[in-house]
Amino acid sequence: MKSAYIKFLRNLLIFSALLGLITLILHFVLPVRLLSPALPFLVLFFIATTLLSYYYLLLSAGKRFIKFVNTFLLTIIIKLFIYAGVMIAYAFTNRADAVPFMLGFFILYLCYTIFESAAIIRFTQPSGQDNKVG
Repeated sequence: MKSAYIKFLRNLLIFSALLGLITLILHFVLPVRLLSPALPFLVLFFIATTLLSYYYLLLSAGKRFIKFVNTFLLTIIIKLFIYAGVMIAYAFTNRADAVPFMLGFFILYLCYTIFESAAIIRFTQPSGQDNKVG
């Protein structure tokens, strides 16, 4: 499990660096009002939540399948509540930046969710299984 977590951490940092590079490029291409100044902090926030949820999923992956499914669903629900809380709190405190913040948040949410889902599928898939159709 430890090596799988270290490998995930390395891949997550590389993925986040690529997203940061894209954000930096967009900062120079797009008008300033379209990008939230909180975007770099959002990347750090998503790194932390993704690492934490992946860790708990790895812990439950070695146990019974129903335990893994329950943990998977629980992490999704907890993350959704945390994400909604962060978006609502930010929108109420920074009304002028609410739309760019939520747009950036949504895009990062999709990117990190797809990344984490692909990683957990790769980890839980039995090794040596051939998934070719036909």
